[in-house]
Amino acid sequence: MSSFRDLIVYKKAFSLSMEIFFLTKNFPKEETYSLVDQIRRSSRSVLASVAEAYKKRRYPNHLISKLSDADMENGETQAWLDASLACNYISNEKYAELNQQSEEITRLLIYMMNNPDKFK
Repeated sequence: MSSFRDLIVYKKAFSLSMEIFFLTKNFPKEETYSLVDQIRRSSRSVLASVAEAYKKRRYPNHLISKLSDADMENGETQAWLDASLACNYISNEKYAELNQQSEEITRLLIYMMNNPDKFK
């Protein structure tokens, strides 16, 4: 593996963040500086933390720490998805789809945290 861009978790996190970006373009204008900014920021932070983690992969504790940060941001994204659903900005179907993607990212991050030596 030559780049963090080759990691499945990075690809999935990037895809989710882009889907959230385009979806939130349709949110009400009054949410621009609150919910929209927050969910975009947290979803993008997942992939950024994965990239940082991969660059620190020679140091297992650093790798795990950055992956933990990514998992935390992914959890925040899920909370914003909950709020988006509760405000009726997204359908139940879209919520389920995005939440499923986020859960898959969680599983991949946990795998990486539990197996840091496989990513040296």
